[in-house]
Amino acid sequence: MALRYSGTRLWTPVRCHFWRSRSSLTVRNQGIYNGLPSCRTRSYSNPARAGATMVKKLLVDVDCGVDDAQAIMVALAAPDVQVLGITCVSGNTSVDNVCRNVLRVLHVCQHLEIPVFRGASKPILENTLSAGHFHGLDGLGDAPDPEAPGLEMIQREGAVAAMIRIASEHAGEVSLVATGPLTNLALAVRIDPTFPELLKGLYIMGGNTESRGNCTVCAEFNFAADPEAAHIVLNEFSCPTYIASWEFTCRHKLPWEFCDGWLAQDSEKARFMKRIFRHSMEACNDGTFDKELVAGSGFVSCDSYAMAAAIDPAFVTASRRVAVTVELTGAYTRGMMVLDTLELLKRRHKAFILEKVDLERFKALMMAALK
Repeated sequence: MALRYSGTRLWTPVRCHFWRSRSSLTVRNQGIYNGLPSCRTRSYSNPARAGATMVKKLLVDVDCGVDDAQAIMVALAAPDVQVLGITCVSGNTSVDNVCRNVLRVLHVCQHLEIPVFRGASKPILENTLSAGHFHGLDGLGDAPDPEAPGLEMIQREGAVAAMIRIASEHAGEVSLVATGPLTNLALAVRIDPTFPELLKGLYIMGGNTESRGNCTVCAEFNFAADPEAAHIVLNEFSCPTYIASWEFTCRHKLPWEFCDGWLAQDSEKARFMKRIFRHSMEACNDGTFDKELVAGSGFVSCDSYAMAAAIDPAFVTASRRVAVTVELTGAYTRGMMVLDTLELLKRRHKAFILEKVDLERFKALMMAALK
């Protein structure tokens, strides 16, 4: 997702089945839920022993710009979270730059043992979009990094094959967090139609709920970058699907006072984040992105919301369950996410659209990411 900051101040810039219990799922209105329902797979989940801590296993698919980097750092700092692999896709920048950027993040976080896989270098159809005007041409602010690891550290196995393999090895245990164009996921389900059934859940940062575009008239960047991939994923993935839309992230922005303290932490991670932010700050200060913004000024780390939902069930306090798809042919609406609120599509599988979150829990996750 192309990172967006509101305002002009510094740093602006087997299948899964639902178990619904009265204690964990409250219906406010039809399709509206307090929090997220618990999801357990039919064949693979074992009951937790008394006092045992359940490790959350993640696969992360990124087009690593600044907010992807933040989301990765949130996951790496969270207790009881195991990142099994990071797959890379073209989006904010070229796929090779994405691979380099992920390695840079893992290096500063001292987690280079996590395997990184190169994925799709272009969308299924049409030309590649880029967010270099915001993130910098390299995706991380064009900030020099002479100690950055080289591409020789990228795994030989491709991203799509790695996704399918890892999900198979940990069937029913892995949540997939996707913060870029969904090309790798679409290719995976076309190669192995059972792939979604192996996942515990899918968490997406992307799409929009009010036809508010941030790179085209009516589409959010990740979906606009590969509309066919987004259409395939939303129509063919059968596992529980949770979506942090563009408007949702804007409406849950953090205050600037928090951002100042977040970046002022005395750590190499915080200093790294300051360096890669500088280009985004300049892009926001000239007012270029004001028309894209929703609900006033503040700091928005788009991809971190999807990550927080995946690692902390208590983070989401309200969500809406509705069938979704993606417009492919509209002259102005290509790539726009469509919510079937009238249930005219007659689809059994419905996504959970995030609506409200506990910002105090989010702040704690973000602060821990840079300690």
